[in-house]
Amino acid sequence: MERALIKSIEKHLADKKAIILLGPRQVGKSTLLEQLSSKLIAPVIWWNGDDADIRNILENTTSTSLRSLLGKAKTLVIDEAQRIDNIGISIKLIIDQLKDVKVIATGSSAFELANHINEPLTGRKWEYNLFPFSFGEMVNEHGLLNEKRLLNHRLIYGYYPEIVVNPGEEEIRLKQLSDSYLYKDILNWEKIQKPDKMEKLLQALAFQVGNEVSYHELGQLTGLDNQTTEKYINLLERAFIIFRLGSLSRNLRNELKKSRKIYFYDNGIRNAVINQFSPANLRQDIGALWENFVVSERIKLLAYEQINCNKYFWRTHAQQEIDYIEERNGLMTAYEIKWNIHSKAKFPKTFINAYQDVNTKVITPENIHEFLLV
Repeated sequence: MERALIKSIEKHLADKKAIILLGPRQVGKSTLLEQLSSKLIAPVIWWNGDDADIRNILENTTSTSLRSLLGKAKTLVIDEAQRIDNIGISIKLIIDQLKDVKVIATGSSAFELANHINEPLTGRKWEYNLFPFSFGEMVNEHGLLNEKRLLNHRLIYGYYPEIVVNPGEEEIRLKQLSDSYLYKDILNWEKIQKPDKMEKLLQALAFQVGNEVSYHELGQLTGLDNQTTEKYINLLERAFIIFRLGSLSRNLRNELKKSRKIYFYDNGIRNAVINQFSPANLRQDIGALWENFVVSERIKLLAYEQINCNKYFWRTHAQQEIDYIEERNGLMTAYEIKWNIHSKAKFPKTFINAYQDVNTKVITPENIHEFLLV
């Protein structure tokens, strides 16, 4: 299946900047590069950060040794680059000294790669995030009607490629996937001493999808202090497991300030964390599942289409709320997200009066394609 990012990346294959492709494990980064292989400027050398000799080469290197190793290569692909210390400095060296070599690097997490590339590669890189399959990608693969028919399934099992291409084995594969990349990578990278606390935090976040979260309350539930709770949430966000949505607060005294909602990038991972795979029509949390799906798929679309906008939710102390808001080029659109296509959403007059000229829309399974397709 052709990924949505391919055309964006193709545009930059011939320039001098490095291409950095970030994302969690098992979302298809290596597969995407293989799909691009015919478009890469040959000769191409493929290195993997999992190989000890490659790490040794790149952790302490010079332009002379790199030229010798690369020979006549015009493109260098470095997979699993987050395993290599000082990788940003090495890539900078190639860009600055070996000007005829294009560098493409992938990282299974933003943890180390982002920390080690941002400063050395300022102005020298194109950075992309790859997520699990998206609604739009699946529609392109087998049509809108088929994908809409599978919505109930997607709400439970999500879009990880391994899950999508192995029907009938969703639950066992999701549990293996969640255990592998949620705990192994994070615990190893950050030397976290209390994995049970991390697991409790993830479960607490899973149960609170779509609701305002309090670090203090999460800490009480998990036995972590506020500072550690925030640190763990930052790690989970940088690992592309969750993301935060901040509150809109500009005009009204009773608007919640500095509040946040937290969503999972993938519904299947969310359900695996709490081991709940019952069908959508039997779920008491179907509203939360639908909201998580809609918002996370919108985030993927905005990222892939490189659309910059501010994203919020809105809530007052009186519990008036709006699920999701986008502000782009001075224009604001407020969205209510409803699973029941017959539900009537009411946008609070307080909000409408405070934020004039705002557009309002209701997103349901019936019109979801209008929100998630370009």
